[in-house]
Amino acid sequence: MPIDPICKIQVDDKTPFKSVYKNKEYYFCSENCTKKFNELDKSVIRVRRSLKDKERISFGKLKREIIDPGICTLCGACVASCEVLNVVGGKPALIGPCTACGVCYNQCPRTITTESSLIGNVRDVFTARTVLPEVKGQNGGVVTSMLLYGLEEGLIDSAVVTVKSEEEPWKPVPIIAQTREDILRSQGSIYVHSLTMETLMSAIKRGSRSIGFVGPSCNIDAVYKMQNSPYGLLHMFMRANILKMGLFCMDTFNYEGLKTFLTSKGIPLSDVKEMKIRKGKFSVKTESEHIFPLNDIDAFRNGSCTVCTDLTAEKADLSFGGVGSKEGYTTVLARTGLGLELFKDAEDRGYIKIEPLEREGFERVLRQARAKKVQMYMIKRRVETGTLPIHSSIVGGE
Repeated sequence: MPIDPICKIQVDDKTPFKSVYKNKEYYFCSENCTKKFNELDKSVIRVRRSLKDKERISFGKLKREIIDPGICTLCGACVASCEVLNVVGGKPALIGPCTACGVCYNQCPRTITTESSLIGNVRDVFTARTVLPEVKGQNGGVVTSMLLYGLEEGLIDSAVVTVKSEEEPWKPVPIIAQTREDILRSQGSIYVHSLTMETLMSAIKRGSRSIGFVGPSCNIDAVYKMQNSPYGLLHMFMRANILKMGLFCMDTFNYEGLKTFLTSKGIPLSDVKEMKIRKGKFSVKTESEHIFPLNDIDAFRNGSCTVCTDLTAEKADLSFGGVGSKEGYTTVLARTGLGLELFKDAEDRGYIKIEPLEREGFERVLRQARAKKVQMYMIKRRVETGTLPIHSSIVGGE
């Protein structure tokens, strides 16, 4: 005799209380047990309804990102949530047509789907640009303008920024900026990692007590840990206030590697006026523009970038990047109350112009952040196949 799956008692197979789930018939002792069993199906229907107007996600995406690379835990969350999924050959697999409802993808413990898990805590999102004619930074020039605002309004007494070496073109050099000229020198992006932490400690040792610190997520994380870990160098040093200004960053590259690559293309670094990574292309401007596929510089990517999962510098007070905004504007994520207040005050003081970021632009940020989050799952597969897709990087200044 069949067993009621709710109360575990034997029931007659002629019972009027029946339900079909995943092509299997279940028998119940009462209407109450049948109702409890069917509530799961209703929950799945509600989730599907809530996902209906969002991005269509098929089981194929789950298979590519989680199952095929060997990240699947075989917890069965996807199988339990969909009647056309089952475990076949030790892996979740389709046993019927997929409707791309996205339920399975959103149940998997290895996928990253909520906004906060993709980009961290955010109070507000903007797109902005400088209104200062002398600022010619990459994208909207907002980082440079914010630093000028902080310095000229007496909110910071120095800033840790990265400039280009005078001896070796495009080699990053971190400096302590204490003048308008120093900050203007840091404009633009340098796609090579800058060792800013020693410069930060030097600024503190020299007596700086309010510092604007600019860097990608790895550098911002270092400052955050030094401030918050009980073993951090700045944990109990209460005389230094640091405004953490994070830069969106997908990857950084080896300086000598980039130099060798460009030289092989007949482009001396001394002739380069601007580098930009956008929409899957590496653009280099001299007297003319040279555009290369990003895969051409794969070999020069820093190894740590393949395991980094933070696109948007989640531990910053303010995060800045080009993703999501139109040409000439910077996407800005205000994360802390102080960051938000300073950002809005900079507009009031005439340094920047602020607009709300449209939802379409914000979705582009989320998609890029998701690509960064899941890339570590793909390391083994990408190393085996030699394909390491790059999206966009910003290191240096805005």
